Order: sequence, then C-alpha cells, then structure tokens
Amino acid sequence: MSAPERIWTAALIVIGDEILSGRTQDKNVAQIAAWLNVQGIRLREVRVVADESDAIVEAVNTLRARNDYLFTTGGIGPTHDDITVDAIAMALGVDVEIHPQAREMLQGYYETRGGLTDARLRMARVPAGSDLIENRMSGAPGIRHGNIFIMAGVPHITAGMLDMLTGTLEGGRPVLSAQIGCWVAESEIADLLAATERAHENCQIGSYPFFREGKTGANFVIRSTDPASLELCVAELSSRLEEGGWPVVTGGI
Repeated sequence: MSAPERIWTAALIVIGDEILSGRTQDKNVAQIAAWLNVQGIRLREVRVVADESDAIVEAVNTLRARNDYLFTTGGIGPTHDDITVDAIAMALGVDVEIHPQAREMLQGYYETRGGLTDARLRMARVPAGSDLIENRMSGAPGIRHGNIFIMAGVPHITAGMLDMLTGTLEGGRPVLSAQIGCWVAESEIADLLAATERAHENCQIGSYPFFREGKTGANFVIRSTDPASLELCVAELSSRLEEGGWPVVTGGI
C-alpha cells in the first residue's frame, strides 16, 4: 500500500480594524487561495484580527504551528497603527531592525517623491533575520521570515508580491477542479453526493445551492490533485444525476 500523498498547507491572517468594521472589503483571501492552489499548497485557515498586538501574536503562534506556511496581509505601512512587524517579531521572540536593502529600496523610490522621511522608513522595519519580498508597485517590500510571509493589504500590491514568490515555495501537486450544476434541491441528493465521494477517495465534492428563476438548484465543484481521478468522479456524478432525472449542465448553472 503506497504512502499517502504529502499535503502542504497554509493559513492566512488578515489584519486590520478597517476589515472588521466593514469599511473595507477584503479581496486578498480569494487571490491568495487561488495562487496557493497553483503552487500545490492548500489554504486551510483564514483569521481576521484587529490592529492589536496580543491578537496578532496569538494568531501567528497558533496558525504557524499547525501549517507549513503562514501569510499575513495588512498593517505594514508608515503610520503608527501599522503594528504587524512589531507583533510578529514579538511572536517570534526577535528584535525589530531596519533592513539595509529595504532602506536602500525606499531611498531610491522616494528620491523624487519628497525623500525618505521617518514615517516612510518604518516600512524598512523587519523582524530580525528576515528576507525581503520585492515590491515593484510601491517600493515598500514584503517580508519573509522562515515560513511566515508578511505582505501588504492593498490587493494589487499583494498580487505583485505573490508573483515574486511564484515557484519558490515547496508544495505538492496543484489542486484541480471541475464544476457541474443541475436544477435540484441539495437535500434530495445528499446521499448521492456522499456515496460518489466515498467511491472516489482522491476527490472532494463541494455542493453550493442557489435559488433562481423561482426554483432551486445547485452547483457541484469536484476537486482533486489527480486529473484522471477528477475526470472519473465528474463522469460518475454526472451519470448518477442524469439517471435520477436531473439533467446536468457542464460548467455549472
């Protein structure tokens, strides 16, 4: 009997009072999850925390201990309430220092933008022993400390940092997915879904019900790291639904 395939996991901490207040809608969870899937890493947990040191420290120490990687977004800007670096340094038990390469990057970026002020220099602060994640968008780099990746909260800047990390993290096989849909109440086919998933141990089936056009339907997302297993599971689920009298729409409804 072959050994089970190694599954690499990650967690994400979204940091910021503005997220919890509802003033800002987070867009990073989806893009980080999608990026991780391509790297062969599964996003297993997401936690949203306030700009409070104790909350960040507790979240960092809890989530990094049970995942291969930990990502954070938010709280690394130039203002007094950007405390992510300090809190993560506290969680790691290290000092905060000015990274010389980060200082050089910021010096160049702000040379024609009013100069490197004390506030802007805050964005060169890192937990001691960190490496940098290049940021081509705004000069201020992201930070990597071991298996922790500290990134900006602005989605397009986060996307740029992810691009710089592409291919640098160890992971497993990418998670593949396919979607089908049909007009059926989820409760009517719960046993069918469970039986199909049990018959395909390398696959997971997610069910997402909806109500449209005055009737109930559901889309089903099948996921697997193995293309052949995915194809077989989709085919069997489609066949079972069709046999039950529920025509299947490839790609979902």
